[in-house]
Amino acid sequence: MSQAQSPRDPDRFRMGPTRISTLVVAALAAAAVAWLLISIFYYDVAPRLPWLPVVTLAGLAVLEAYAAVNTRGRIEGLRPGREPVNPLLVARFVVLAKASALAGAIFAGFYAGMTAWLFLERTNAAVDDRPAAGAGLLASLALVGAALWLERACRVPEQEDDEDREPGDRESRPGQR
Repeated sequence: MSQAQSPRDPDRFRMGPTRISTLVVAALAAAAVAWLLISIFYYDVAPRLPWLPVVTLAGLAVLEAYAAVNTRGRIEGLRPGREPVNPLLVARFVVLAKASALAGAIFAGFYAGMTAWLFLERTNAAVDDRPAAGAGLLASLALVGAALWLERACRVPEQEDDEDREPGDRESRPGQR
């Protein structure tokens, strides 16, 4: 076992930034499942696609984008007259952002698979469901973008005194800027 992986290493449970590869794999898996499910069950049990998930995903994207702008400004001290941001709140925002990015990628994959299948299908029902599926794909992608933005906004900016640190201090913190 190497030094970085030792059981006593406090950094082994440190949360790193969300990997784009994880989001892509989740989206591709969800797209495959969606294509399989819709091709099997669409004509038997499928009612019209609802718009409520689309509105919910878009609303979450807007709220997380607002949180990103507000949090970044408070961390950098750009909002005069406001208290500094609570570190526990920032940690909660990071967890929310990581979960939302993964959920958004899964929804984006699902809506992408569904949208692709619906555009290949020539029935009236499929044509009627295309707008909801396309809007769901866009709302899911917006959620992924807002979540990644919120995660980035929660990073602590580099300080001038970071240059004064010894090299071992900076290398012992993977995932930090």
